[in-house]
Amino acid sequence: MWQPVVTELYNSLYSEQMVCSISSELFHIPETTDLQGNAEMHASLVPASYHRVTATGSAQRLLNGESAPSIVETLVACIQNAEQLDRNVHSGLFVMRDAAPASFKPVIENIILWQDYAEAHLQNAKQSTIQITGMPFRLGHWIHYQGV
Repeated sequence: MWQPVVTELYNSLYSEQMVCSISSELFHIPETTDLQGNAEMHASLVPASYHRVTATGSAQRLLNGESAPSIVETLVACIQNAEQLDRNVHSGLFVMRDAAPASFKPVIENIILWQDYAEAHLQNAKQSTIQITGMPFRLGHWIHYQGV
């Protein structure tokens, strides 16, 4: 029953890997080493990545047969935290796009597309989690999970 959540989170995590790889590479290119918005965007990207990794691990544990409510609560909290941080990542990417030299604007657009994919798959994981548990996410907190 947890396979759709695991699949969506792995897809979100893969997309996040592309965002991290391409945006970090910009620190090592002379024309973009100090690109406005990149360092600020990474301030949210790094913890967003952590929350995606943790959510994915939690979902994998549930798929493997563990069932502790605390695992579900960790999964949900990490999805919510990643969602919140993604907003800042997106804002930083727009700053980067506006500040980038013309020859790098397509690179930033590519990063934005990968970020869009990461966010879309995270939302799919969230919706699948709601379907499995029958419990809605609430802004800032989760209704205590009683088990499926």
